[in-house]
Amino acid sequence: MSTIKDRASDATGARLRTVDMRLEVIVLPVADVDRAKAFYTGLGWRLDADFAFDNGFRVVQLTPPGSAASIQFGPNMTSAAPGSVQNSYLIVSDIDAARDALAAHGVEVSEAFHAAAPGAQFRPDAGGRVSGRSPDSYSSFASFSDPDGNRWLLQEITTRLPGRIESDETSFRSASDLAEAMRRAESAHGAHEQRTGQPDPDWPDWYARYMVAEQAGTELPT
Repeated sequence: MSTIKDRASDATGARLRTVDMRLEVIVLPVADVDRAKAFYTGLGWRLDADFAFDNGFRVVQLTPPGSAASIQFGPNMTSAAPGSVQNSYLIVSDIDAARDALAAHGVEVSEAFHAAAPGAQFRPDAGGRVSGRSPDSYSSFASFSDPDGNRWLLQEITTRLPGRIESDETSFRSASDLAEAMRRAESAHGAHEQRTGQPDPDWPDWYARYMVAEQAGTELPT
């Protein structure tokens, strides 16, 4: 698929073109670069770069497991106050497993919750949060903060909304995401076999249809 696409014509009739713009880096404001580096590497995030320059500038870049986007921090990279970045999303396929992994790294992470009122996931002190995960994709959350107070919001997504992924493309960010998708397909296929009352010798094909439909947000096979 081309990364350059046609758009509507402008006032002169000339054809406008757009170029894909991929969000790949978020700058975090931190007070202590080494402390922040130790925290995020301690989570198992990949250290991509740590470059220091003679003029005092330094840039550290890390990437969460399975993520196409990274974070950067360092002195004089932003005028924002340390800890002022709030509610940056980290998308996970299993929020309980993600919470367990963070806790194993010594991180204080909230319990899983869902919002009883619209937007409650963004306001930890305003109420409107209900303990426990939601059965709906996009609706289960948990949160944690780095040493500066920059807050991250875990969001569990198991089935994408229509239009978020090209229907003829299926990809997984990591082996663990693929494994979770296979487990969901296995569970759904078990229900399928119970309904039909017989084993399905073509289960690989059924799994494949289920996993593709789940990512594309189209109707799931039953």
